[in-house]
Amino acid sequence: MKPPSCQLTFGQPDLPPAAAALRHEVRELLAAELAKGTWARSERSWGGHNPELSRTLGAHGFIGMTWPRRYGGSERSYLERYVLTEELLAAGAPAGFHWVADRQSGPLVLRFGSEEQRQRFLPPITRGELSFCIGMSEPDSGSDLASIRSQAVLEPGGFRLSGTKIWTSNAHRAHFVIVLCRTSESSNRHGGMSQLLVDLKSSGISVRPIYNLLGSHDFNEVVFDQVWVPEDCLLGEEGSGWEQVTSELAYERAGPERFLTNFHVLKELVRLMAERPSALAQREVGRLVSHLYTLRRASLAVAGLLASGATPNVESALVKDLGTHFQQELPQVARRLAADEGWRDDAFLELVQRATMVAPAYTIQGGTTEILRGIVARGLGLR
Repeated sequence: MKPPSCQLTFGQPDLPPAAAALRHEVRELLAAELAKGTWARSERSWGGHNPELSRTLGAHGFIGMTWPRRYGGSERSYLERYVLTEELLAAGAPAGFHWVADRQSGPLVLRFGSEEQRQRFLPPITRGELSFCIGMSEPDSGSDLASIRSQAVLEPGGFRLSGTKIWTSNAHRAHFVIVLCRTSESSNRHGGMSQLLVDLKSSGISVRPIYNLLGSHDFNEVVFDQVWVPEDCLLGEEGSGWEQVTSELAYERAGPERFLTNFHVLKELVRLMAERPSALAQREVGRLVSHLYTLRRASLAVAGLLASGATPNVESALVKDLGTHFQQELPQVARRLAADEGWRDDAFLELVQRATMVAPAYTIQGGTTEILRGIVARGLGLR
């Protein structure tokens, strides 16, 4: 085996002094909204769709936190935003309406978009009024984005887009999708790609539901049939889509949602263990908590790298891969302990059942395990 040709960069950034006050503020706001009935505790997921909660968070400056004030942002640090994200996840707050726009679509527009695009899209995102989804994966392509076939043909005044995207979360609810497509010929399989800001109300778009094992509808197949996209909706430079989309993936892959989605299961597991703290339960839960602590430190390190302007593709891929394994292992351990310890808590078992049924999706979201490990291997010079 060849020695690694580069080193992973996982520093230890400290949370800023304002983080503690921010954490308290967010907790109080979420508790008040929960008590008011804005959202129900049973939703238990950041992916839940609740525009009212998103507007409330926007009114408090909790969307686009790191963005310039001239676009509606709060000019706070990435690490402060990280604290906000942790609190949303720990509470199971249904922030899915604005999640993608806040996490990656908005930063992408901020970094590569024109001034007109920034003025058009960013302020309504920060107000919790505009939602986005991700148009990357395609049938027969999966996470191999270089093999995409969707094509946008340049015509006077814009592009004519045709193709299909799959596993597109919340496309049936979102207002816009950022589509990675081919806009020119290139001998380089990473060349000739661009990103388009596509209004999902445009003529020629069909959104077809994909139901998961729970019977829930989050995923979609989106078909574009000769969809007209105005030229002012080209994001960045024509032909620069590959560089843009790889920078976008760093935002998607290493956030705490990649290992805290089932945090409520872990909390209930700790509660039950405390009632009957056997040696087996303590050992298993202790191992899970230590893994969670390590993942959090690595994820915080990626947030620090993003704050410095870096593009930590390898580090974020590693965090996402390890986070997927943790989130899939958690309900397995919970089921095993419930059987071994004789726990008969119906509410807990229902939580575990739901987490088990959703767990296969983690292997797909944000990149499949095989693709992520390939990115890490290439980054370390191992392939």
